[in-house]
Amino acid sequence: MVKKMNTKNYFVHESSYVDEGAEIGEGTKIWHFSHIMGGAKIGKNCSLGQNVNVGSRAVIGNGVKIQNNVSVYDDVIIEDDVFCGPSCVFTNVINPRAFVERKHEYKKTIVKKGASIGANATIVCGVTIGDYAMVGAGSVVTHDVPDYALAYGNPVRVWGKVSADGQKIELVS
Repeated sequence: MVKKMNTKNYFVHESSYVDEGAEIGEGTKIWHFSHIMGGAKIGKNCSLGQNVNVGSRAVIGNGVKIQNNVSVYDDVIIEDDVFCGPSCVFTNVINPRAFVERKHEYKKTIVKKGASIGANATIVCGVTIGDYAMVGAGSVVTHDVPDYALAYGNPVRVWGKVSADGQKIELVS
């Protein structure tokens, strides 16, 4: 069952939590078992699938689609019209240790307008994925990905270019 928030123009499934202070744009839908932390900013007409977590300093633009099982941690910025495939992974600390707190060392990660990230891709913190770039499923992004790049692998490598609508337009060897 989906409930409409009082005086809000977005939807939150009854099993999800939106903490006070989160900003959510009109027309956005937040599905089962998700958690949006206070301070998070989510734009208009977004779709957040099942089990999505959004950190308090995360920023998500308009028209973003985040599939199931994705955590958007603090200092991750997702611009407009981005697609995040199921179970893709963002990070925010380059050298984590359970016994060392490094919140002051978070690295900013930016996913630019219109980019797509495939299922199970890992995005190491501190990188920028360019406008309309396409990152393949299962890739490990350890460095910046240029605009319109078709990139995949571990570590990610640019294999060609794609158009704004995701069609291959050039391949490199």
